[in-house]
Formats: sequence, C-alpha cells, structure tokens
Amino acid sequence: MPAFFLPRAADPDQAERLYEALAEFAAVEPAPPGRRVAAVTFELDGARWVAAVGEELTGTRTTSRMRRGELLELTEELTSPTRVLAIYPGPPCTVVTDAAPITGATSDWANPFTVTPDEVTPFTA
Repeated sequence: MPAFFLPRAADPDQAERLYEALAEFAAVEPAPPGRRVAAVTFELDGARWVAAVGEELTGTRTTSRMRRGELLELTEELTSPTRVLAIYPGPPCTVVTDAAPITGATSDWANPFTVTPDEVTPFTA
C-alpha cells in the first residue's frame, strides 16, 4: 500500500488542497486519511481495467475462440493516455483524470467517471 500522494502536488499540504478541490469538481465528499483509495480494478465492456493514482489507465481483454477444434485464448493489452489524478471511495468509486475539462486533453473516458470495483487498494493512513 503506497503512502497518500497526488500527481502535480509539490508537498502534502498542496496534495490535501488538491484532493479537496478535485472532490468538489467530482461532486463527492473527500475521504478521510484512513479511507483514501490508491487504485481500483474493474470490469467494463468485457475488459479488466486498472485505475491507479498517478498512472495511465491500463487494461486487458481476453477472448476465446475455437480453431481446428482447439480453444484459443487471446489477450489484448489496452492502454489509455488518460492519467488518474484521484480516486474517491464508493460505492461506486469515482475516478478523476487529467482529461477535459481539467485540461485540454481528449479521452474516451468521461471525467470524472464511476466504477464498481472488483478490487480496491487503499493508501496507507
């Protein structure tokens, strides 16, 4: 479990202010130190995605098909240049990224977006 941080924050005080500001942007309550989320894993459209604070969204999609009577599994690696800025606990969890309207960056993901995670990795308190 990593210690609490936010990308673009120069020090812990700035991280706290940014965490509160991003919560206001996402229309959620900021979580107290013991409940802050570092990463979530979730399923969406047949893919398993990981959203981790400070990282780009990544995922995998595994498909199966028969070929000459043999079952083949193909795993596709998925990436998105969208970087996660903060995750707020749920359910559902709310993920804030660096995409528009926070920056001018385009993304296939809404900002913020909500997910029902299969796994939650907390920050250390």
